[in-house]
Amino acid sequence: MTKTAAIFRRELAAYFATPVAYVFIVIFLFLNGIFTFYLGDLYGRGQADLIPFFNWHPWLYLFLVPALAMRLWAEERRSGTIELVMTLPVAVWHVVVGKYLAAWCFTGIALALTTPVWITVNYLGDPDNGVIIASYLGSLLMAGAFLAIGACISALTKNQVIAFVVAVVVSFLFSVSGLPMVLDFFSGWAPQAIIDAVSAFSFLSNFQNMAKGVIDMRNIVYFASLILFWLFANVLAIELRDGA
Repeated sequence: MTKTAAIFRRELAAYFATPVAYVFIVIFLFLNGIFTFYLGDLYGRGQADLIPFFNWHPWLYLFLVPALAMRLWAEERRSGTIELVMTLPVAVWHVVVGKYLAAWCFTGIALALTTPVWITVNYLGDPDNGVIIASYLGSLLMAGAFLAIGACISALTKNQVIAFVVAVVVSFLFSVSGLPMVLDFFSGWAPQAIIDAVSAFSFLSNFQNMAKGVIDMRNIVYFASLILFWLFANVLAIELRDGA
C-alpha cells in the first residue's frame, strides 16, 4: 500500500501541474450550473432539493469522465513511458490502483467544489440533507465506475481519441441498460431473469436509488464490484500487452 500511495501522490500532483486539471474543473462546474439552474430550473421549481442538480450527473460523467480517463494509459503508450513505468520495483496493480485513485480523487475534488449549490438550497429552504449526502455518495461511486471503465479502455490503445469514443460507448450502454427502450428489446423473447439482470446493470437505476436517499448495500456493492472488475481487466490488459 505504501507503493500505491506514492504513485497516488505523484499522479494527483501531476494533475495540478498542468492546465488540464483546471480546465476540467471549470468545464465541470460550468456545465453543472447550466444544467441545474437553466435546464433543471432549480429556482423555478420552488422546492428545496437538489434533484435537478443530481439528475444530470450521469450524462455529465458520460462525456467528462472518459475525457479525463483517456490519457491515463493511452498517453503512456504513445510516449513509450509505459516501458519505464513497468521497470519500476512495483507490481502492475500498484500502478493501476495508484493512477486510478488519483484520478478518482481529482474527480471527487471537482464534485466537492459544487457544494455552494448545497449551501444555497439550505439558505433558501429546509432540504433533507440526508438525501443530499446519499446523492453525493452515489454520484462519487458512479463517477468511479465511469472512470474504471475509461481507464481500462485507455490501457488497450495508444490513441486517446479512440479510448475516449469507446469508453463513452461502453459507459452509455451501462447507463441506459435499465431504460424501457432497452428492456423492451429483451421482453419479447428473454426470460424475466435475464431482463432483471440487464436492468440491474444500469448506472441510472442504481444511482437514482441513492439519489432518493436510500443507501442500499446492493447499489454500493454494484458500483464497487464494477470498479474492481474493470481495474482487474485494466491490470490484465497491461500485463498481456506489455508482458509484465
